Amino acid sequence: MGEIQRPGALYQQVAAEIRSGITAGEYKPGALLPSEAQLIERYSVSRPTVRKAIDALRAEGLIEVIHGKGSYVRAVPAPAVDIERTITRSGETFHTGHQDWQQVEAPTVYRTTTTATTGPLLGLAEDEALFAVDRLLRDPHSDTRALHRVLIPFATADQAEELAEAPDAEPGQIYALLTAAGHKLTWDETVSARMPLPDERDALRVPDATPILLASRVTLGTDQRPLILEELRTGADRAQLAYHLTADSPRALHAV
Repeated sequence: MGEIQRPGALYQQVAAEIRSGITAGEYKPGALLPSEAQLIERYSVSRPTVRKAIDALRAEGLIEVIHGKGSYVRAVPAPAVDIERTITRSGETFHTGHQDWQQVEAPTVYRTTTTATTGPLLGLAEDEALFAVDRLLRDPHSDTRALHRVLIPFATADQAEELAEAPDAEPGQIYALLTAAGHKLTWDETVSARMPLPDERDALRVPDATPILLASRVTLGTDQRPLILEELRTGADRAQLAYHLTADSPRALHAV
């Protein structure tokens, strides 16, 4: 292959050529890319240009650079675990898809306030008082980790005395308490992906340049008023979210 002629910064042109090779299967997952010297000769560019191209591909998560060995195409393994997001009910007992996950450490309970993101999901203005419960969970079979957060408005806690006294109850227990308080529960859930914050990357043990999945679940009461917000964060390389859907359900999730 001769000198590249695409428009744009030179290192971006080189990165695009290598990216195309990865996409086309020229460079297989786990394969060692050509050396810096080989890339310099192949594309007729300087060493700094090649290094910038490699850095760009590394930031995209396409390659892994191992000091002293070279640049390897990252393998994309199948997710290690499916996280069932369906809620099931048996009598007065509710079960969630991560019911059997282990807690890596004791839950952290604290008071906080709504933000510009969490306020609208809870139907509240910013700076409204909340109980927050953070858990770091671990799947015992795959060692996949997840961060689980529950946000409970004070108004919701007032509806169930046990919840006000123990906001760190498990989600299934919270559903049961709200049902006992007279609510017929439904759930709305949205899923997004983003790059992790440094503390999330450390806690979840995700590799560099790897996004996380964020599932935001709102529990709604009989009057369709939001009662609590749950957030589940996990590495996109380790897990995928699974849902059971029914044809007669207008919402994302229902207890069955």
